[in-house]
Amino acid sequence: MTKTVERPPAVRVRPVKAPSPAGDRRRRRLTDHLRAYGFLLGGLICFALFSWYPAIRAVVIAFQKYTPGSDPEWVGTANFTRVWQDPEFAAAWRNTLTFTLLALLIGFAIPFVLALVLNELRHAKAFFRVVVYLPVMIPPVVSALLWKWFYDPGAGLANEALRLLHLPTSNWSNGADTALVSLVIVATWATMGGTVLIYLAALQSIPGELYEAAELDGANLLQRVRHVTVPQTRFVILMLMLLQIIATMQVFTEPFVITGGGPENATVTVLYLIYKYAFLYNDFGGACALSVMLLALLGAFSAVYLRLTRSGEEAA
Repeated sequence: MTKTVERPPAVRVRPVKAPSPAGDRRRRRLTDHLRAYGFLLGGLICFALFSWYPAIRAVVIAFQKYTPGSDPEWVGTANFTRVWQDPEFAAAWRNTLTFTLLALLIGFAIPFVLALVLNELRHAKAFFRVVVYLPVMIPPVVSALLWKWFYDPGAGLANEALRLLHLPTSNWSNGADTALVSLVIVATWATMGGTVLIYLAALQSIPGELYEAAELDGANLLQRVRHVTVPQTRFVILMLMLLQIIATMQVFTEPFVITGGGPENATVTVLYLIYKYAFLYNDFGGACALSVMLLALLGAFSAVYLRLTRSGEEAA
């Protein structure tokens, strides 16, 4: 008689599910985002402490009577009213707007022309780029002091050169009629190097085929610049114009070092008046009120400017 051998029950092996590719991608993306935000955390903290917090604090102080070491007192819009009635207020805004307009007329076209010339050079390009950019590497205060000696009406280099050419001399920064123009020349010389390099990079990104086609159509140099160069660099030109207007509206170093706001308040700017309110009058509420006015004006102008340029690009 044969015995039946009982077989153990078969063990079912459940198949291991392969990890979902979509889940892996989400997990990897989350890890990358956390790593990126971790690297950005230091920069965000610096911006929050040294940029955003002072800006918000200035807006609050603009509505307070505040001096260091004393408790602030809420005064509403009294600071704005007092600053508005200051005789220097109108002169500061007039000088600032005039400086900005002169900087656009004098200092906006020169970097573009220099970039065009450098772009056409065949030899010593690197040398001339360094020469053009050299003023940017000089500290602003040092640059202003050099120009202050250059403009000296007695032994300054500018009048010495005019005497050698038997031309009439000028008071330059010491004259009420010429001081603001003199400061515009200083600011243009000190800052145009970076603008020239940006324009040069934009010019070198223009396809050469466009210039070749324009030459085949018989276009001369000015026509090529007008119909090829300017349209191809339009975005860079518009952005640099906006940045230059914002920068020139905040001019401070040149009036502070060279003229001290004079002569006869001919070079007092908004930023220089803010400095006087804060550190000469010890009126931080008035200084912050002026700062808020300048911030509101530049913010409104930037918004309108960007809206108009965007509408123009969409129409084109």
